[in-house]
Amino acid sequence: MAHAKIIIIGSGPAGYTAGIYAARANLKPVLFAGDKPGGQLMNTTLVENWPGTEAGVMGPELMMEMRNQAAKFGAEIIDKKVTKVDFSGELKKVLVDDELYEAETIIVATGAASIMLGVPGEKEFFGKGVATCAVCDAPFYRDKIAMVIGGGDAAIEDAMALTKFASKIYLVHRRDELRASKFMVDRVMNAEKVEILWDSELKKVLGNKLVEKVEIYNNKTDKTQEIETSGVFLAVGHKPATEIFKDYLELDKKGFIQTKLTYPGATTTSVDGVFAAGDVVDYRYKQAITSAGMGCQAALDAERWLDQK
Repeated sequence: MAHAKIIIIGSGPAGYTAGIYAARANLKPVLFAGDKPGGQLMNTTLVENWPGTEAGVMGPELMMEMRNQAAKFGAEIIDKKVTKVDFSGELKKVLVDDELYEAETIIVATGAASIMLGVPGEKEFFGKGVATCAVCDAPFYRDKIAMVIGGGDAAIEDAMALTKFASKIYLVHRRDELRASKFMVDRVMNAEKVEILWDSELKKVLGNKLVEKVEIYNNKTDKTQEIETSGVFLAVGHKPATEIFKDYLELDKKGFIQTKLTYPGATTTSVDGVFAAGDVVDYRYKQAITSAGMGCQAALDAERWLDQK
């Protein structure tokens, strides 16, 4: 059985930032990066909104830099997935394969994954025209046609972000009424560049190296049409990676970890000594920089908790 002052579960911007801060505080953190280290940014190309990188930085490169920085200050990074936890005792237990670890405090930064539709071409063109964050990628679609799939607030936010750059935006929704808030619905209904395709579903993504067009099915008319577009943004929700925590931490109805979100201790969960940061908590902003900020907060909160203890 291995023992640590602090264990960090997750290796996206939140996890690595927590690792950097905890390591620099001489807490000797053990960070479990999972079987696919780096989080969602490992699936992106150029990141242009990370401060201090005027020319932009490739997503995988940014995550490797953060990982190396955490390791440089003394974080022990293990590329294994946590399979089970037990937060019921004073010492928190983490099971990795058949090996048991104990820690005085835990930071959960397991992130969330965008919900995919599973249609042909979606996986093939991911990062090549298929994306999940229009706020991040909208500038790449200047004077181009783009498409957003979804009907909630997130989908409308994506569509409105694209209106600043794209020449035309299709908003594809499978029902005949948007499920977003009235304010957001009014915004998109009055946006000149946006055309809403009602009762419609994405069936196929087509292209040659990059997205060129899509196949859209109308579930009322039972007809299919091809529409030209350079980008397809999936905005049908996120699924937080919280399955192993459901018996120990308070989650909301969508599975996101509930934190105090007030100061001090903004990252404090329902269990004393367990903190959470990044997309596993944040269902609104979902940005690398906000996740990194929360990772910093979680590490500082955990450090203060250990000091007070």
